[in-house]
Parts: sequence; C-alpha cells; structure tokens
Amino acid sequence: MIELELEAPLRVAREADARALADLVNFAGQGLPLYIWEGLARDGQDPWEVGRGRQAERVREGQIVVVDFGDGAVASLTGYPIGSEPEPIADDFPALFRPLQELENQAPDSWYVNVLACYPEHRGQGLGSRLLKLAEQIARDQALPRMSVIVADNNIGARRLYERNGYEEVATRACVKEGWKADTENWVLLIKPLHPSDNR
Repeated sequence: MIELELEAPLRVAREADARALADLVNFAGQGLPLYIWEGLARDGQDPWEVGRGRQAERVREGQIVVVDFGDGAVASLTGYPIGSEPEPIADDFPALFRPLQELENQAPDSWYVNVLACYPEHRGQGLGSRLLKLAEQIARDQALPRMSVIVADNNIGARRLYERNGYEEVATRACVKEGWKADTENWVLLIKPLHPSDNR
C-alpha cells in the first residue's frame, strides 16, 4: 500500500483506471503482457479483459500511482520491494519468466520498478522522471538502500531514461520468447543506489 501523500497530477489508481493501466502495462512490456493474457484467456474471452482484470486486482491492493491531468490516467508506476533472500526457481518455473526472476534475485533489498509507462502522446514531458523520483521516496520510506528495474535491450528510450536518473547496468540474461514476437535479445538489470541526502 502506497502511504505517501500525493500532489496532483499524481494520485493512487482507481478501478476505473483498469483499461488505461492495461494499455500502459502493454506499452511498458512491448507486447509481452498481451501475449501472456492471450495464454490466460478462456475460450472466446478477450485477452484485454484478462489484462484489465489483473490491473483491477493490483489497484485494489493500492500499489499503483498514475498521472492524471483531469481526463484519466496517462502514465503509471507500479513496483514492489524485493527482499533479502532470493526467490527459489524450481525446475518447473516457466521458462519465459526464468531469466527475469534470475535478474530480480540479483537485486536484493531494492524497490523494483515493475511498470513505468506513459501514453506516447504524453512522452517528453518529464513524467517518467517524476514517477521515478516518487518511487525513490517510496523506497526510502521502506528503508531500502537501492532501486532496481529490468529493461529489454532494444527499449532504448526506457534505458536512456533510467540511466539519466542514475541507474547502471549490473547483469543481463538472454530473453526466452516462446511464442512472443519481439526483437528483444536480452533482459538488462539496472540498479541505482540510494543515498540518504539525495532529493531531500
């Protein structure tokens, strides 16, 4: 649950944002979320309905912040703390997610930026950097010493944003695509140490 006081245009997401959040998650994931939702959809079910339902669940947990200038969410931030101990990766762990979990396991005691996304027409306005600053506040409130994020190696814009904000590459893993159509070859883990005096 996000407990910081937010000033407009930032606010905690509501269930009415689920449609926009599904769009934003799919932008951030370069189509991987939609591929996953297609696999989860029942016969005849719209995979976007699956995505909206999953976002609505996260909204109910109070874990998503959006940027809203008055006409609905145009950008979003979702994240969570990674603990001290690595998550076990069993033999039956889905191959698609294995490299991602292996990278997360290399970022203990960090606040993980799971989704940072903005509608294309609202890019270039500093919203990504603003949301990253908020993420750092959340991390500090939880006494976490660093930030972490995983980006696709071909997502040049996202990587540039993170590096401008002090993130550095620490590890990579080959991308397992299964049926996902993408140019991504590797997942890249970026980490930013937090210093108590930063942004105070």
